[in-house]
Amino acid sequence: MKILAFLKYGTLAASTRQRLVQYEPFLARAGIEVEYLPLLDNDHVRRLAAGRRASPTEVAGRYWKRIHQLLTRRDFDLLWVHCELFPYLPGLFERLAAATGKPIVFDYDDAIFHMYDASGNRVVRALLGKKLQPLLRRASLCLCGNRYLLDYASRFSPDAMLLPTVVDTEVYRPAEPRTPPAPVTIGWIGSPSTWPYVRPLLPLLRELAETRDVRIRVVGAGPGARADAFPGLDLVEWSEESEVEEVRAMDIGIMPLPDETWAKGKCGYKLIQYMACALPVVASPVGVNCEIIATGENGFLAGAQEEWREALGRLIGDSELRRTFGAAGRRRAEERYSLKVHAPRLVEALRSLA
Repeated sequence: MKILAFLKYGTLAASTRQRLVQYEPFLARAGIEVEYLPLLDNDHVRRLAAGRRASPTEVAGRYWKRIHQLLTRRDFDLLWVHCELFPYLPGLFERLAAATGKPIVFDYDDAIFHMYDASGNRVVRALLGKKLQPLLRRASLCLCGNRYLLDYASRFSPDAMLLPTVVDTEVYRPAEPRTPPAPVTIGWIGSPSTWPYVRPLLPLLRELAETRDVRIRVVGAGPGARADAFPGLDLVEWSEESEVEEVRAMDIGIMPLPDETWAKGKCGYKLIQYMACALPVVASPVGVNCEIIATGENGFLAGAQEEWREALGRLIGDSELRRTFGAAGRRRAEERYSLKVHAPRLVEALRSLA
């Protein structure tokens, strides 16, 4: 079987790697070949990470290339659409997927429908609020990263399946204890687009760095985070080669989120990375975070600043609690959010469409 995968971003994007690329060995063993056709390639991903954007002319050229691919390519058995085919174009263009005459798999791990139906722009809401619905109705299978996304897809597709974003727990493993003991490190890993979620927490993090034996490690926030720097905060550039080791260098993993509709579509990937490396976690009680974290067992849910202060304070001051929570988180990652658990489910679902 051959799959033609129409991606929003190239393989450097975390969503692309976790939703598709990491399954490659399992798919290959099942006789499934995948060809990737990103709308915005890895050069574009690198520019975004550096705070730069592509020119409108370049983006328009990529849209036209995608239209041509959809109208001419037929050398495949299954069409996999990740997120959407044509961002900010009407649903009419999403219908081009059906023009191939091949079964369609639609996959998403963000509430991208809220880019349109919850837009602050009335024109966007009117013209694009329902743009994903034609694609969802035509899909033979919808793969949804969490229950919030599953609920939406199920309104239009009878074949929607929950496939959480997962990690390879053979790669994401606990670090060896550090000797001699180093300062406790509170860590966050993400991207420039999600760094603003951390900013409301910065006064507390700065206070902890000043008053406790604590370091703050920030991975992947991009150049814009330099303006937020303070003594005790380490800004680290993200790379695919080093991201696991960067997580392993942390003692506590955090994931603040605003209580907004867009955030409810997040799939908790940071938490899963942390927990697979046996880190205790603290996160906002928003969306899937409430499913991933068992409060008082593998971490804490914290909403108000005082809740964050109390949760982080307890973990900073109690190494045994960090170890106990971390071990519980590792077990949860292995049982519920590991590649080896969910890859066979994906393979079986795809083969059923052949």
